[in-house]
Amino acid sequence: MPTQEKIAFVSGANRGIGLETARGLAKLGITVLLGSRDLKKGDAAAAALRSDGAKKVEPVQFDINNRDDHRRLAALLEKRFGRLDILVNNAGVNLEKVDWAGADGINTTAAVSEQDLRDTFETNFFATVALTQTLLPLIKRSPAGRIVNLSSILGSLALHADPSSPIYHAKVFAYDASKTALNAFTIHLAAQLRGTPIKVNSAHPGWVKTEMGGPEAPLEVSEGGKTSVQLATLPADGPTGGFFHLGDTLPW
Repeated sequence: MPTQEKIAFVSGANRGIGLETARGLAKLGITVLLGSRDLKKGDAAAAALRSDGAKKVEPVQFDINNRDDHRRLAALLEKRFGRLDILVNNAGVNLEKVDWAGADGINTTAAVSEQDLRDTFETNFFATVALTQTLLPLIKRSPAGRIVNLSSILGSLALHADPSSPIYHAKVFAYDASKTALNAFTIHLAAQLRGTPIKVNSAHPGWVKTEMGGPEAPLEVSEGGKTSVQLATLPADGPTGGFFHLGDTLPW
């Protein structure tokens, strides 16, 4: 997919996987708007990217849970560019505190609070769906729109049901279920958009050393954005409605 004049928005882009995704896209010459709840942190992230050679980056104050921010972002994109080529739904939370170093045997299902369950779904699912619906008219104006939903291998029902799978004993219920729901959104939206140039896919970034992933994660932060960048820049004959990690298909 040609990257010249492409416009991307990445939510939760001032740190971690979102920042690395923005870095990867910007280094391809794509103009990237960095969504950040704290604009000062967004400014700092943009400055760091520019110093690394990623020149076409711009911070935008954006809280995924604030629907007014959704509308303001849509208005900004409409006024400045008239379209959106790439949407990376990266913002997410994990409110269940677990010891990943002892991941064997983690299961929060019986203890997770209703509030944590609701708050997790609000950010990881409901607000993400709402943002995508708000921006979809702008994405439809792109000659090759791409929507990337940041999921997790922990959202795979097939792997959670398989006692031999590597995630079978790591069940963080609110987070996992929210990513399963996000995967369902990917499948349904991709089906609705078949026959258009828009591609919708779910990305598993890997277990990455971020604030959420923790220090025990095997992947460095620099690796975390690679799958999102791949899916955001798929060619015209690339897949849609899939679940991927670095080009490999994951089971739903």
